[in-house]
Amino acid sequence: MLHGWPFDWFYMPARLSRIFPLLFVVLWSTGFIGARLGLPHTEPLTFLFVRYVAVVVLMLAIALATRAPWPQGWRAWFHIGVAGLLLHGVYLGGVFIAISLGLPAGVAALVVGVQPLLTAIGAGWLLGETVLRRQWLGLLLGLGGVALVVANKMGSVFGLHAIVPCVIALLAITAGTLYQKRFCPRFDWRSGAVAQFVPTALATGLCAAVFETGRMDLTGEMVFALVWLVLVLSVGAVSLLNWLIRQSSAVNIASLFYLVPPCTAVVAWALFGESFSQLALLGMALVVGGVYLARK
Repeated sequence: MLHGWPFDWFYMPARLSRIFPLLFVVLWSTGFIGARLGLPHTEPLTFLFVRYVAVVVLMLAIALATRAPWPQGWRAWFHIGVAGLLLHGVYLGGVFIAISLGLPAGVAALVVGVQPLLTAIGAGWLLGETVLRRQWLGLLLGLGGVALVVANKMGSVFGLHAIVPCVIALLAITAGTLYQKRFCPRFDWRSGAVAQFVPTALATGLCAAVFETGRMDLTGEMVFALVWLVLVLSVGAVSLLNWLIRQSSAVNIASLFYLVPPCTAVVAWALFGESFSQLALLGMALVVGGVYLARK
């Protein structure tokens, strides 16, 4: 079996693994780069289907080359597949469809930003996790901070049809986090990615065939967006998310998503010159404080 990065990074020393939560937030926050560059050249489900197929091919090659252990039994395959379908297929599909229907990215971020609170409720009910008062305060502060960060990006008019897919995405990522933590918290990241993305690709491809035309313009921006989303998001960030679900409580994991909108705003400022207000800076401070309180 091959060793060394990226094959055995799950087993790095504890002092190095402490940066994984922050690294996950940074990588996850760059997802908007792919959406911003890729969606003008294709339809959302078609774009995601091609992305998922590329991930399956890449991770299958890595799993075979490194002789990764595969899930044992149909129950393991089923649970990992359901978690992947919720976390990737329904969540990303809902967000991409909502944005393509005219929902501002800031509104989408605010809707999905409710996820840590829903996860905290579900963690106590389904997983038996104890959520402390300090954590509830942190979750509420974080939600308020996210609202301030995205407030200056919520001026566009949008219809109910645009927000419904985003609400579905919110429910999916909440359910997916709780489901994976409950039924399949531990699996090899290489073979597990294949088990997660095969049903995700099949379901997304079927929906794309029914509801879309399959248009895709292979421009330089489109190719860059696809490569970025496959390598940085679907391999890097998703592998880190699986590691976090394995190592942390559901509330700790969910609270990290509060950091995504502020980090996205900083990346957008650095790469695209997008400005953010003093209100957004206050929101970022609230988010950081809220996550500090929410994480045990």
